[in-house]
Amino acid sequence: MAEAPARGGALARAALAGNPSDAYGGAVLAVTLEQFPAEAVAERADALTVTPASQLVEVTVRRFARELEGAALGTEVRWETSIPLGVGLGGSSAIVIATLRALCGLYGSRLKPARLAALALAIETEELGIAAGLQDRVAQAYEGLTFMDFGPDGRYEQLDPKLLPPLVVAWRTEAAQDSDRVHGSLRTRFERREPAVLSAMSKLGSLATDAQRALRAGDRHGFARAVDGTFEIRRQLVSLDPRHVEMVECARALEANANYTGSGGAIVAVCRDERHRARVLEALGRLGCGTLAVREGASR
Repeated sequence: MAEAPARGGALARAALAGNPSDAYGGAVLAVTLEQFPAEAVAERADALTVTPASQLVEVTVRRFARELEGAALGTEVRWETSIPLGVGLGGSSAIVIATLRALCGLYGSRLKPARLAALALAIETEELGIAAGLQDRVAQAYEGLTFMDFGPDGRYEQLDPKLLPPLVVAWRTEAAQDSDRVHGSLRTRFERREPAVLSAMSKLGSLATDAQRALRAGDRHGFARAVDGTFEIRRQLVSLDPRHVEMVECARALEANANYTGSGGAIVAVCRDERHRARVLEALGRLGCGTLAVREGASR
């Protein structure tokens, strides 16, 4: 009897506070988005084939074969994603993790979440030369709402997503930005020990800690301040696309709090209640944005 194909999946993620300090010893609070999955199916074959063709998926299989199971070079992988790509929702890392999970299922390999995240990051940074941090991969490996401390004594802690207030995610496909542009310049400045960058990363990490503590305490105002504060530090640190800023200002004009979800241009808006969220969704839609009402408490 032929061996059944194996399936793997991963979800988009939205950083809420602390980003992009994950690559610089900071901390980030992020949530995965169940409405936006990436999925992969792996099946034994005579040779490595990927459908549709994808360098990202191909290098994922080759790295898996080198590190875990050489037989993976004889695999057919079919993949698909509903995640808007290039806007800062972790679309590429979701494809990598979905592929790794499918391969693990097919070849009987087991990767704990932290190891899965580290391997996914290595595939993108070492195999493809992409400047990136761990938070996308950790958030997607653990799923749900995750606080991630990337300091010397770092830890990953899962929280109940039901602690979150109503959230809106918005993006403009035409304003997509390669996150490598942001991380590449920041890495150079960080390695030069530029005081403004070092200070910003420390503050961002503190804001992520403030955000998770506020959620635990039921302090939604404190959480919202940490979200806003993260955006303001980014605005001081790097040059922002006016189209991205316009989305944030649109949400803030309705008294929502807002921040980038990543470095591609999508934003997350924190709302008071469902009525408030409906107004924010409508306003961002009128601006020409794709929008998503985040489902609290949901994960794969």
